[in-house]
Amino acid sequence: MKKTSVISAMMGLAFIGSASAADITVYYSPTCPHCHHARDFISSALVYEYPTIKVTEVNVMDEKNLPMFQETLTKCEYESGGVPVLVVGEKCFQGYADFMQDDLRTAVEADMSDAEKKTAAENKAEMEKDAEGFKAANAERANAISEYDAAAAQSNKTEGNSTIWFWGLLVALVAGLGFVLLKKGKRN
Repeated sequence: MKKTSVISAMMGLAFIGSASAADITVYYSPTCPHCHHARDFISSALVYEYPTIKVTEVNVMDEKNLPMFQETLTKCEYESGGVPVLVVGEKCFQGYADFMQDDLRTAVEADMSDAEKKTAAENKAEMEKDAEGFKAANAERANAISEYDAAAAQSNKTEGNSTIWFWGLLVALVAGLGFVLLKKGKRN
């Protein structure tokens, strides 16, 4: 029995950290006022409330980003190319208004643990008390936002395949080790 719990623990280690805040991709135009408001809400509130969130901003006015934007519109089943389009985990939002803030938070929290949700609520409360002080104390959170670079993403596709192979191989090795240990345990 102990060997099966060791195997379970080893397999569990491979999946630690899988539940966390949903990442956000923001498709925007630099001339769109609603985009500006959405990006401001994300950069001044969400990145501070949710310490594990990552935000990728995609300028749809950059021609290199249009194929990705078109894929997203299709995935989200949007017929118009209006922006902003926010993809939070697997949930899509088109447009932005302040009344959407709670819906965005709910989407971010979809796969979070109760402890992470509690931290986010505490962070939000601290922000409501002293936003400038909280932001100053957590200035590194501004780095959670990055601009999408189509050229870099293309070169990373090859590297991404290596990562998939690595994790696939790791899972196969752990499963093989488990099989060997179980078989050895049955002989004893």
